[in-house]
Amino acid sequence: MKIFEELQQRGLIAQVTDNDEIRDLINNGGARFYIGFDPTADSLHVGHFMALCLMKRLQMAGNKPVVLIGGGTGYIGDPSGRTDMRSMMTPEVIQHNCDCFKKQMEKFITFGDDAAIMVNNADWLLKLNYIELLREVGACFSVNNMLRAECYKQRMEKGLSFLEFNYMIMQAFDFYHLHQNYGCNMQFGGDDQWSNMLAGTELIRKKTGDDAYAMTITLLMNSEGKKMGKTAKGAVWLDPEKTSPFEFYQYWRNVDDADVMKCIRMLTFIDIEEIEQMEKWEDSRINEKKEILAYELTSLVHGKEEADKAKAAAYALFSGNGDSENMPTTELTAEDFSDGVITVTNLLVRCGLTASKGEAKRLIQQGGININDSAVSAIDKTFSTEEVKEGLKIRKGKKHFHKAILN
Repeated sequence: MKIFEELQQRGLIAQVTDNDEIRDLINNGGARFYIGFDPTADSLHVGHFMALCLMKRLQMAGNKPVVLIGGGTGYIGDPSGRTDMRSMMTPEVIQHNCDCFKKQMEKFITFGDDAAIMVNNADWLLKLNYIELLREVGACFSVNNMLRAECYKQRMEKGLSFLEFNYMIMQAFDFYHLHQNYGCNMQFGGDDQWSNMLAGTELIRKKTGDDAYAMTITLLMNSEGKKMGKTAKGAVWLDPEKTSPFEFYQYWRNVDDADVMKCIRMLTFIDIEEIEQMEKWEDSRINEKKEILAYELTSLVHGKEEADKAKAAAYALFSGNGDSENMPTTELTAEDFSDGVITVTNLLVRCGLTASKGEAKRLIQQGGININDSAVSAIDKTFSTEEVKEGLKIRKGKKHFHKAILN
């Protein structure tokens, strides 16, 4: 099966500008495509994961990825999917985040002279002359058409700043610049980016007469891309210092039953034929599917050794053997204790298992906390430094494990 047909089989393609041309281009390894990543944090998260997997698939089929880091557009912020304006970052923070992205992407993409390249749009956007940009690019845009774009319509009621209004123009200019300087002929993005991507293809066609194409990928979780990777503690990061391999494994191990096969199709590199056989399994094998999904993706992000550890730790915990060696751990210090003890509510907040003491109290009252294999029913329960020194194994609900130790 060729790559375009495989992407269709995996349910990845949402929309394309020119179906036949795009199919022939990527099936023959002729796509020089780009995907953009705005550096809004110092780590990629699982919301970026599909794009990384897509780049990897296309590169394996002979196409050339251009990874665009939005060091320039990061100064503005994409309004797509937002009800408020993003906070502005300093140049130093943007550069730090860009550096972190590159290090993580190298696990997925092969970079080199005849392989993938990484570029930063700060290199050209920050040098633009405003009047020159208005004359060269602004004349190609219809304000009426821009206001009809989905990414702007959802912000109009609360107010759309002129700063954000320019984001579409900046993204379109990125594609134009990459086409002119790097031979880019295709762009990929999530389906919430369609309006911005169309603007780029139209700009190239108007300015140069060249062919330019766009293809969007379907976001997971019923196209609710912002939902993907969110937990009570925040985003699920690819950086092991922010989300441990065990937590990463558990995130995928706990996805909704209805999303398991969708995730396996879109994100793993298991052969389509094997996936089709898995879809015929009895419903009673749903946990087996989840374990396969969790292991495959943890291996892809953190390596086989860490995936083996996470799988073994999860098996030991859920089978009652209590192995906590690879469990997410919070190290408490003397400052966390008052008169030699720490309350259970403070413990849960300190370990990031709840966002507040009020939430911790409600969870305890609902019977949702178990520590060292004993249910916690009293909201004023305390633990001494000696008890924590021995290690506390905390279970939140049925599936979330954490360990607290004294540093």
